[in-house]
Amino acid sequence: MRHLRLTDWVFVVLAVAIVVAGALALVRSPAGPAHSAHQRSADFVPAAHSDGLSEAESGYRFERVTVPSTRGPAVPVAFRVLGPDDRPRTRFLDNQTKQLHFFVIRDDMHVFQHLHPTLVGDTWHVDVRLDDGGAYRMFAEFVPLDTKDPRHPVVLGVPFSVPGDTTLVPVPAPDAGATTATGFTVTRVDEPAQPAPMRPQELRFAIRAPDGSPVRTLDPHLGAYGHMTGFHTMLLSATHLHPVQPLGVPLVDGELTFQATFADRGEYRLFLEFAHGGVVHTAAFTIAVT
Repeated sequence: MRHLRLTDWVFVVLAVAIVVAGALALVRSPAGPAHSAHQRSADFVPAAHSDGLSEAESGYRFERVTVPSTRGPAVPVAFRVLGPDDRPRTRFLDNQTKQLHFFVIRDDMHVFQHLHPTLVGDTWHVDVRLDDGGAYRMFAEFVPLDTKDPRHPVVLGVPFSVPGDTTLVPVPAPDAGATTATGFTVTRVDEPAQPAPMRPQELRFAIRAPDGSPVRTLDPHLGAYGHMTGFHTMLLSATHLHPVQPLGVPLVDGELTFQATFADRGEYRLFLEFAHGGVVHTAAFTIAVT
């Protein structure tokens, strides 16, 4: 057998390198116009949503001023939102007609509040109702003026606790139906019943009046027919869901639709708010993401 000379080995190595480089170029090359069209049609980017597990996100930070430490019907909360330059931010893009949404959730999901703080100077103020002790988390949700993705707000989360006896309530098992305190029944009618994580899905809810009739008209609420926020029952992370139906379009069979992407497996508690007859009604669901 003839042995390869040094120069032969050089040519072999060069040939292999050229083949490998060509293969990599094919793998890395852009997909052309079809790829660009796909990017333009991607209205929902699942990985872009922050979850409120930290008081700092995307350069923004929640600065505590007054944190709840006692029970009461109107416990004051005050905070600032600091920007990447460490200066307070007092202006955001409107997010469902509001500059800033504020949520309070207890770790057993039994206490939920959705409020809208008032800005005084550079500090946001709001009163929360805390009838019971326990471990809580508060969330500030806003869309920065310079965002590149207005569909996904920044969510900052801060824990706090209220001392004293606490009546913990087990998180209800996943169920397709819920009843509001005002007698409306809400039923989840989409499939699959257990959505997969990191996969966009539309959730549909049929609303029935206390007499059992479909609710075909709703009052505008926060610039839409409804508002929905979800919280992971173990992690206490927040998930923002997007209303689909535009105002002015009649509801079909009394159904509300929201677009959702859940970041993690596990159970979530969803809080649906809708307005009817001048009153805001809230229905709570537990959903399993597998």
